This record gives sequence, structure tokens and C-alpha cells, in this order.
Amino acid sequence: MVSRRGPSGGPDPVALIEIDLYGELMIAASSAAEERLSTDRIDEVLRVVRRQRAEPAEGPGGPEG
Repeated sequence: MVSRRGPSGGPDPVALIEIDLYGELMIAASSAAEERLSTDRIDEVLRVVRRQRAEPAEGPGGPEG
């Protein structure tokens, strides 16, 4: 069990999540056919969601600026 330092004691929820994600990466790496996991596969295992970049707002230097 991972404990937080300080007077409150108890498990550190962030550390527990990191340990879980590390375990998921280890499982994925051990079952992969290739020597290394691709960046896309790592993102998939870690459930990374990529956001679309918003178009720049019209402003100075824009078509009407």
C-alpha cells in the first residue's frame, strides 16, 4: 500500500493511479510483438485523449484585421 507522508496518512490516490497505469504499460509491453511500444499504442494503453486544436481567432493580421 502506498502511503502519503504527513499527518493524514492513508493511501495516496495519485500514486495508486500511477501504479495502475504503469502495470497496464507493463502488460502491454510484455504482450507486444514488436520490441518497443509505439507512441500511439502507449497513448491507447494510458487512455490519452487528444484534443483538436481550435482554429485561431480572427484578430490583428487576420482577413478583417
